[in-house]
Amino acid sequence: MAAAKKTPPHTRASGAAHPAVLSARELNRATLDRQLLLRRSTLTAERAVAHLVGLQAQNTRPPYFQLFARLAGFAPSDLSALMESRAVVRTVTLRSTLHTHTAEDALTLRPLVQPARERELHLFRKGLVGVDTARLARIAQELVEERPRTVRELRQALLEEWPGADPLALTVAARCLLPLVQVTPRGLWDRSGQVALTTAGHWLGRTAPAPLSPDALVLRYLAAFGPASVRDLQTWAGLTMMREVFDRLRPRLLTFRDENGTELFDLPDAPRPGPDVPAPPRFLPEFDNVLLGHADRTRVIPAVHHGRNGKGNQAYGTVLVDGFLAAVWRLERGKGRGGAAVVTVQPFEPLRPADRDAVTAEAAHLLDVMTDADEHDVRFGHVVDFDG
Repeated sequence: MAAAKKTPPHTRASGAAHPAVLSARELNRATLDRQLLLRRSTLTAERAVAHLVGLQAQNTRPPYFQLFARLAGFAPSDLSALMESRAVVRTVTLRSTLHTHTAEDALTLRPLVQPARERELHLFRKGLVGVDTARLARIAQELVEERPRTVRELRQALLEEWPGADPLALTVAARCLLPLVQVTPRGLWDRSGQVALTTAGHWLGRTAPAPLSPDALVLRYLAAFGPASVRDLQTWAGLTMMREVFDRLRPRLLTFRDENGTELFDLPDAPRPGPDVPAPPRFLPEFDNVLLGHADRTRVIPAVHHGRNGKGNQAYGTVLVDGFLAAVWRLERGKGRGGAAVVTVQPFEPLRPADRDAVTAEAAHLLDVMTDADEHDVRFGHVVDFDG
């Protein structure tokens, strides 16, 4: 691998020399390095989940593919075992979205974002007229700690207390007010089940320690996503009013500018490889946080391909080539165990022969690790119509 470029000049605080400008490629390489995507890491799955501050988990399988793209020697059973042992859990945190977090982060991160979750109730206020939300939280907690409840069971029980309320609003209120987790077997690789909920403390058998502080969240975000702006952090976390946190931390951080003049912050000792460091192809699942972790996503998604990794609420698996979004992909399986498995890659533009070969090799590796199919095939297709 090429040697990392020496970190350019920077400033620690305003009033010093002008901060250096980081190009889109420099931001790309720094972000990929923090995201464990420049080279596969030897971290354990649990430590990787902690480093990345969680894996977006709207669907059950993407967290497994996120770790496959990042970890050397990863097997899906590694993450399933962590879920079964309750070392990691599925819970709503950042951006009001399901994430797979370590047990520690599930307990400490949720209190930090709790005010944002409670503000969501305002969107459902018409369906909660006459509902005592404090009483709702007590009743819902008793129900799910008696035994894990499906969403339908929880909704029906709450409707018995408030028959005139909107059913959806009642279950959303429970989710916003309580740190609910999805219990296994939901989310396991080799088997799954319907969503059943209990509280994080009950599932993990311990009370929440001190909440993660805003300062600690910023530092962890920069370690995994930096260099980044205040707006980048707010977009990733679904939080507001974070400027004062960055200002408080400013003496401990480096500052840069992007090519548009936006101020970026970073940890002094964090890696910032040069723009020419090789970035191998990586297959990412839908909703990978590297594509969602910044307000300005051009460090990974070229402007010409903006919006091509999804349509509406539908997202596609994506392929990074030379570090940037270049294609979408899908995995299709034949019926029964051991049947054929096919990865189809749809590049946005024709790939150079060397890139096509590297993408093919990475797809073959994915098929070897992430399927039990006896027959594998890698195909290249036309780009789907994203504008229709």
